[in-house]
Amino acid sequence: MIAIVDYKAGNLTSVRLAFEAVGAEVRVTRDPSAVLSADKVVFPGVGAAGSAMANLKSMGLEDAVRSSALSGRPFLGICLGMQILFERSEEDGGVDTLGILPGTVKKFPEVPGCKIPHMGWNQVNGSTEYYFVHSYYAGLCEWTDGVTEYAGVKFTSAAKKGALRAYQFHPEKSGPAGLRLVREFAEC
Repeated sequence: MIAIVDYKAGNLTSVRLAFEAVGAEVRVTRDPSAVLSADKVVFPGVGAAGSAMANLKSMGLEDAVRSSALSGRPFLGICLGMQILFERSEEDGGVDTLGILPGTVKKFPEVPGCKIPHMGWNQVNGSTEYYFVHSYYAGLCEWTDGVTEYAGVKFTSAAKKGALRAYQFHPEKSGPAGLRLVREFAEC
């Protein structure tokens, strides 16, 4: 069973439908014990780091998500769910996040011709295109598995640490290439 974490900060329906489209058995849950006992965990997210962390804490999910990410079981962070895996975010005046990956998530600089948020299709590692919607980014680190460039910044668009995978883009909104990543995670 794949648990999709509902902490009031995710586009849960499209994530659930993407996994169901590849034949995966999923459960959207707010139950920390269900997250801890799942075979695999998906941690989606849309919104702001401050409210997301507040929701994780108030719902009793912070420790369950952190433990799951560190457990060695397959774990997938998507968009805000990836950003929260880092140590800190500059968003909302600065927020301590889960600390699974090293680094601080920062806001894109204002650059003429580049709209913030970064919204639309962009390449990962100079080839395959995926769909992005974000104003903040994680810098490059030892766990960077995919790099994308926007507003003059090269940032981590995919991270990999053991069984943990994280994508800044939305695989569930990225057509066949995104569904391929969803299938790979469901079958790992």
